[in-house]
Amino acid sequence: MTLVIIRPALLRGFMRTQRTLSGYRTHKPLCSDRSYAPGEDKSPKIYTKTGDKGFSSTFTGERRPKEDHIFEALGNTDELSSAIGLAREFCLDKGHTFTHQLDKIQCILQDVGSNIATPRSSARESHKKRTKFSPQPITELETWIDHFTGELPPLTNFILPSGGKSSAALHLARTVCRRAERSVAPIVRSGETDPDVAKFLNRLSDYLFTVARYAAMKEGKEEKIYTRPE
Repeated sequence: MTLVIIRPALLRGFMRTQRTLSGYRTHKPLCSDRSYAPGEDKSPKIYTKTGDKGFSSTFTGERRPKEDHIFEALGNTDELSSAIGLAREFCLDKGHTFTHQLDKIQCILQDVGSNIATPRSSARESHKKRTKFSPQPITELETWIDHFTGELPPLTNFILPSGGKSSAALHLARTVCRRAERSVAPIVRSGETDPDVAKFLNRLSDYLFTVARYAAMKEGKEEKIYTRPE
């Protein structure tokens, strides 16, 4: 099996997952047949030095400045996954039953990153096929939102991020998700990224808001209500 290695550190996490999943699907080894000399280090170095001058590469091999919209969206998506990972740890400590959903969402965010890292203006059909984003996760998020909403009391006031550590961390992830969505919007409008990526992030922020409230309810924690300061 031929490995596609994207050297810049920003893309490494996204594309490593793609190679791993591909290996599981095809049941082929994830490494080449290259032989190593005795004592040779087989592990790739974590640093590549290819971004030292302020440029990085997309999955298509195109070099762009690091402040490009593509890398801004990638960075925000990566930060979102980290925020969800932190919230997940708090939720695990409290025994919440929805943590498997957070696991799945983090995996889907890898697919989101792969799609963002493949701008259509420089992508071949093989690139597009490999990183195409499915709309199915959007429907799944809507199903989860409807389920949790059905168990929550009606929302009659503006609430502040609160309700215990699990809830507050999920609210924090929600705000990062909103930022990721805003950064994806211009590259969707320009035709560089699949519109379903923006739809997924939009729905994900709604999910995180809902599940934050659900976590507070299950833990018996009070959500702070907005009151106008005197």
